[in-house]
Amino acid sequence: MISIKEIMECLPHRYPFLLVDRVLEVEKGKKIVSVKNVTINEPFFHGHFPGEPIMPGVLIVEAMAQTWAILHFHTEPDTKSQNKDLRFIGIDKCRFRKPVLPGDQIRFELEGISRKRSIWKFRAKAFVAGELVAEAELMALLEQH
Repeated sequence: MISIKEIMECLPHRYPFLLVDRVLEVEKGKKIVSVKNVTINEPFFHGHFPGEPIMPGVLIVEAMAQTWAILHFHTEPDTKSQNKDLRFIGIDKCRFRKPVLPGDQIRFELEGISRKRSIWKFRAKAFVAGELVAEAELMALLEQH
């Protein structure tokens, strides 16, 4: 289990853009399971949509990417000290199945598909109460600056 304090050591994101609350499982370099507690206090609900709040799909995908970054930096912590960043570079096969609403807890399950040089490809699924709400194949690039 990885706490929010450890997550904040891995990611540069902060409120309101930190979209992972806890990591439940990690298999280094292979898979990770995280959760996001969705509350009515989220700033995006004021405009998406007034009177009918729905979490934007793009933020669900961003939470998937943040989850993978946590896995990467947990697996290879030395890359953080070497000034390397993980950049989200692609989305394939993205589907939104059901809306995510205030009060939901999203469970993200990600697993690696491949790694070629500095590019990771991974499969991500998001569930609410055991039901698939979103899925995608994502790509991230490890770059040095």
